[in-house]
Amino acid sequence: MAFVCFVLRSLMEILVLPVTILQYIGFWDPLYKRMFPYLMRRMTTVINEKMDKVKKELFGRLPDFASSSGLTILEVGCGTGANFQYYPWNCKVICTDPNPNFEHLLKSSGAKNTHLKLERFVVASGEDLSQVESSSVDAVVCTFVLCNARNVDAMLKETKRVLKPGGAFFFIEHVAADKGTWLHFIQHVIQPAWRYFGDGCCLTRDTWANLEKANFSELNLKHIVAPLMSLIKYQIVGYAVK
Repeated sequence: MAFVCFVLRSLMEILVLPVTILQYIGFWDPLYKRMFPYLMRRMTTVINEKMDKVKKELFGRLPDFASSSGLTILEVGCGTGANFQYYPWNCKVICTDPNPNFEHLLKSSGAKNTHLKLERFVVASGEDLSQVESSSVDAVVCTFVLCNARNVDAMLKETKRVLKPGGAFFFIEHVAADKGTWLHFIQHVIQPAWRYFGDGCCLTRDTWANLEKANFSELNLKHIVAPLMSLIKYQIVGYAVK
């Protein structure tokens, strides 16, 4: 099975070779990063419809971590602001995303969600949140972002740095299917193409392992089967306390 997977994955690499070349010469990323926000706007509408109950239950815990001055949320990989509707009233939100083309869609979402205050948008990757002060936010939110991180452990380290003591990291992430299953096999075969059309997304990560070794004081994590397409239906949901 491992050999068959290797052969099929290699064939997939050959099929996407034109895109690899476009990326190498610097053409693919600028073009795709302009298109990706509009694709995400359509996708997140569907995801919110299907994940509504999960998001309401998870983000319903956010007020528990408010400090005396209120609740300040940092959303890493904010995209179009799809999570805004689930945030509590009168919270302050700082958003980061490595793609600057999300900014105008994010501001539009902020204008529609008047129950919160969108403080600022920062162009930054999750591995480098240096523009956010240490111990400055009550909660960090990250949904379908750790799959794109170049270094998951570094991103979690930055998350802990910016959180106040007792603050919490909220997450919803898709993960690899169980080893030995056909879906696990397919995820590995299709990954070479998926990374280009999913903006660097990785289907084959066991992200719960990174969270378990990140040394949060408390980790509340559960595995779910989400009502989404098979490739991303296995997910982890929860929060970790600094």
